[in-house]
Amino acid sequence: MEDFSWLTLIKFGGVLVAAIILGNWFLAEVKKASRQRQPWYKPYLSVPGLLILIALCLPLIYLMIVR
Repeated sequence: MEDFSWLTLIKFGGVLVAAIILGNWFLAEVKKASRQRQPWYKPYLSVPGLLILIALCLPLIYLMIVR
């Protein structure tokens, strides 16, 4: 790690905090859907679920655009 800087550490920390917040938000949606006896896919149609699905699809979209 030759190019270590505090700015890089702050960037990584920000991404980690955002991922934790999004994960907790999605988990709350899963628990709410479970309590209300909704279908298993219902949390994936919520805002945090769609954000997670988009984030998972970004590398595939990037590969399709580059090729």
